[in-house]
Amino acid sequence: MPTASPATDPGTQAAAFTLPATDGSNHTLDSLKGANGLVIVFMCNHCPYVKAVLPNLIRDAHELQSHGVNLAGINSNDASVYTDDAFERMIALTHEWRLPFPYLHDETQQVARDYGAVCTPEALGFDRELRLRYRGRIDASRKEALPLARRDLFEAMLAVAHDAEPDDPQYPALGCSIKWKR
Repeated sequence: MPTASPATDPGTQAAAFTLPATDGSNHTLDSLKGANGLVIVFMCNHCPYVKAVLPNLIRDAHELQSHGVNLAGINSNDASVYTDDAFERMIALTHEWRLPFPYLHDETQQVARDYGAVCTPEALGFDRELRLRYRGRIDASRKEALPLARRDLFEAMLAVAHDAEPDDPQYPALGCSIKWKR
């Protein structure tokens, strides 16, 4: 059964973190931020919803970077149970898909808790001051990609990059629940 992301108050400040990435370095919230904003996508390797939207997410990450908005993926799943989400497999996915963004490992799951993340893929878009401006889906794709779907995340963050308000409504993300440790 798919899980939907909760609504969050716009303007919420992003929580600081430092996490290891598949590129071999540690990244902080501040090091990830672009000149005009940052998108954090809670994602993982095994989720069919992530697999379906990954080509569109990669496309949007490339285009958002040209507008000063960076993107980072965070995997918070319990890899001891969901072995496809192990760090070594994250590295393989990064290379296989040539991810144009850092893919971070939240082994303690604290970052997911700090952000109130509940599902994958779940996108949170922040402005240049790292205040929340968007929370929801990448697009209307579910377990199968919809190549012509409205680009919800991209359109919202393009507006944010140009100091405009994202269009309403902001549709919740829908996907696999984050696999919490016991």
